[in-house]
Amino acid sequence: MIEIEAGGVASTVQDDGRTGHYHIGVPPSGAMDSYAHALANHLVGNEESAATIEMTYQGITATFTEDAVIAVTGANMSPTIEGEPIGTWESVAVEAGDELDMGFATSGARAYLAVAGGLDVPEVMDSRSTYTLVGIGGHEGRGLEAGDELPVGATPTERPAVGATVPDEYVPEYADEETVRVVLGMNDHRLTAESRAELCSAEWTVTPEADRVGYRLDGPDVEFEERDQPFGAGTDPSNVVDLGYPVGSIQVPQKPIVLMQDAVTGGGYATVGTVISADRERLAQRQTHDSVYFEEVDVDTALDARETRAERLDAARAAVE
Repeated sequence: MIEIEAGGVASTVQDDGRTGHYHIGVPPSGAMDSYAHALANHLVGNEESAATIEMTYQGITATFTEDAVIAVTGANMSPTIEGEPIGTWESVAVEAGDELDMGFATSGARAYLAVAGGLDVPEVMDSRSTYTLVGIGGHEGRGLEAGDELPVGATPTERPAVGATVPDEYVPEYADEETVRVVLGMNDHRLTAESRAELCSAEWTVTPEADRVGYRLDGPDVEFEERDQPFGAGTDPSNVVDLGYPVGSIQVPQKPIVLMQDAVTGGGYATVGTVISADRERLAQRQTHDSVYFEEVDVDTALDARETRAERLDAARAAVE
């Protein structure tokens, strides 16, 4: 059992997502940084689908009621056990009664805590991920709070020895000068030529409203070509007749919003592009006021990037073993 003493800024139970329900309005949820989530699980011998604790900006304080093996990956939140610093991106032993304390993120925005056996919260629609907008999954469908108790599943029969680490070459640096690649499309023709060009040349910054539903960005005004609004669309130039929103899609009611793991599934705002799947976790590790630069790529490049990312994750797993 893990007893939560402080829940941090925004900590939830997440796994690899609630797939197959988008058509009925239920987003996938799941870890915002699936690379960090997967390697945390791998370090403690779990299946990649096991539930972890995702912590945003500030981590939890918690006590373990029994011996366990844990791993912390993702953003650097300077974790300690009983006041002593522990390594990240490695498997660590904790003893019954030990207190884990996580600080504020100094690099990246989200960290992941995996425990051997995974978090044994109830499944909802085949997933333990928390979707707070409707209050399902995770622990009571909400963020973690002081007094919560999280059960741990059965310890895996085989796991890497304590002290197993992810080599440095596979640990992300979360630098905000890296571009976030996008495939433009759907409604990008609605932008003026100047705004379409500016979308992938301007500096955008992450606003305080960025969360698991959408990353709201600030920057230059986005302008649309003048036209008579079609029947069924709203009166604002950004309005279109309702359409579906892919996860990662960029809508522009005024400034760009990149829809993330808890996104609404459709609506009436113009969608001008989509962040490629391989780069969404890169965006999810940007903190408030960090810079975001978009780079236009085509679908073939996006598919190649997805394959490269999968190969990198496989190589990281192998390097740990």
